[in-house]
Amino acid sequence: MAGLSDIVQKAFYLGVGLAATAGEKAGEKITELRAQAQKLADEMVAKGEMTAEESRHFVDDMMQQAQQPTVKSSSNAKTEPRRIEIIDDDEPASKDVSQAEAMRQQVEALQEELRRLKRS
Repeated sequence: MAGLSDIVQKAFYLGVGLAATAGEKAGEKITELRAQAQKLADEMVAKGEMTAEESRHFVDDMMQQAQQPTVKSSSNAKTEPRRIEIIDDDEPASKDVSQAEAMRQQVEALQEELRRLKRS
């Protein structure tokens, strides 16, 4: 049973490590986002497009939006994989084939008539 205990302990430590790493990465991204939002706000203040007070509100709003969890469609809805239809360009649909063939025949008929008119 000592082997199972070691595996459970390692799995627990792995989970804690992953959570800590994810937290650090999220913190870095939030800091990066704040810097970008602040830079944008500073540029807008310099251009006179917003006041310093508005820029503070802008950055705060951006940070609040970034820290909110994303909302999923509905918790009750079944999540199914998206269906993908593969269409082979080499094999057009039968309706398209018949239309294309009819157009080819019409073009050939017109070309033949043009040749006949040129001869006469």
